[in-house]
Amino acid sequence: MHTVVVGTSGVTASDVLAVARGGARVELSGEAVAALAAARGIVDALAAKPDPVYGVSTGFGALATRHISQELRAQLQRNIVRSHAAGMGPRVEREVVRALMFLRLKTVCSGHTGVRPEVAQTMADVLNAGITPVVHEYGSLGCSGDLAPLSHCALTLMGEGEAEGPDGSVRPAGELLAAHGIAPVELREKEGLALLNGTDGMLGMLVMALADLDTLYKSADVTAALSLEALLGTDKVLAPELHAIRPHPGQGASAANMLAVLKGSGLTGHHQDDAPRVQDAYSVRCAPQVAGAGRDTMAHARLVAERELASAVDNPVVLPDGRVESNGNFHGAPVAYVLDFLAIAVADLASIAERRTDRLLDKNRSHGLPPFLADDAGVDSGLMIAQYTQAALVSELKRLAVPASADSIPSSAMQEDHVSMGWSAARKLRTAVDNLTRVLAVELYAATRAIELREGLAPAPASQAVIDAVRAAGVQGAGPDRFLAPDLAAADAFVRGGGVVAAAEQVTGPLQ
Repeated sequence: MHTVVVGTSGVTASDVLAVARGGARVELSGEAVAALAAARGIVDALAAKPDPVYGVSTGFGALATRHISQELRAQLQRNIVRSHAAGMGPRVEREVVRALMFLRLKTVCSGHTGVRPEVAQTMADVLNAGITPVVHEYGSLGCSGDLAPLSHCALTLMGEGEAEGPDGSVRPAGELLAAHGIAPVELREKEGLALLNGTDGMLGMLVMALADLDTLYKSADVTAALSLEALLGTDKVLAPELHAIRPHPGQGASAANMLAVLKGSGLTGHHQDDAPRVQDAYSVRCAPQVAGAGRDTMAHARLVAERELASAVDNPVVLPDGRVESNGNFHGAPVAYVLDFLAIAVADLASIAERRTDRLLDKNRSHGLPPFLADDAGVDSGLMIAQYTQAALVSELKRLAVPASADSIPSSAMQEDHVSMGWSAARKLRTAVDNLTRVLAVELYAATRAIELREGLAPAPASQAVIDAVRAAGVQGAGPDRFLAPDLAAADAFVRGGGVVAAAEQVTGPLQ
């Protein structure tokens, strides 16, 4: 099994995906263990002094003014975990929780948190055992970290609360730890706070969303190319010299992908035939501009993610010179903004895909295709309601594009008077990514059927490869009306699994 070694300098997006989705094992490097021990020595020295130090010998948040005596500090650390494990609502997905735990371990191993090596090792042991704490949908404001989600994870380390075992069953966390030979941790000064105070949940969801969107944006280029063919459009607007004079990198990549898919098509260039048109509609002609803007938004989001993956987010932090200082690095604004930016781009990409689908189904704008791509229009309704479903998804995506990061609800008796809502931005982006997948599946379904209805005209070899792969995946072609939901579900699974890109690349080679 693949193993990810965690050191002091952060992790990569590939590491996160390997642990969260691939079940990779986690090991601590010798460098990390040494850094953990050194930082812990600083915390222990401060804990022995009479002077109060935030997070070590004081309360938290609005209660930070109270100095806590040594005999109560272990109880203080337990209490912060128990009281902050206050999430509600549906369970968060296993991959999100694993990403959350792994990224918190990444920060712990930086040597800036003051957590003992044995606590970090227990975190790795829980991940390696396939134990997943039960984390709930609501409880994070994205400031002072993803507090409630991380607290539920810390509770599992203490052997309390509930967790899911590797077999998928939910049991008391203490039972699961015992079954895997893992001793619960007894938290000491600062450790409870250090386990809770990070932007790890929103960052993990950002990393996974970027991985999914990388495939979906390539898929969207392919489905846009298929729709262009089905509408007998022109590929001249995709010429690289046109995009070179507006040199947005994403736009150029998207146009190049569409042009690669359309190479050798017998369907393009017929826009001057029976019903001449000077230009294709915006939803066809401007596909690279819209998809390209989304790609460039992703590039910015990836830069933010890379910086966060190299960060140590905690409060207070242990500095190399021995100081333990309070800070505001736990604020989720940098991550929250790009999560919201991506949701806007996703909504627009889905919107333009839906407009192409609607054009394919409208006999007044489809340039010779039957109404709704029906077999016997009037007797058959064809894909009429498939477009309704697609439109409903796009409408929801527009609502999901409303930024969470523009909101703030003060908390902790006005100590935490401005919060990022980054966790909420991440949760809605996950829904948006799912809905975009479904929208592209409907466009794929309509475009492949429409191409097959263009008798006597051969699609591009790459397009034909996609059509063949779609049909092999159980998505049926043209014909009389039938129960449509299974076809749409099969198309969704095909897009979600990367089938569109894989099929096209058999002919085009790697797409950008």
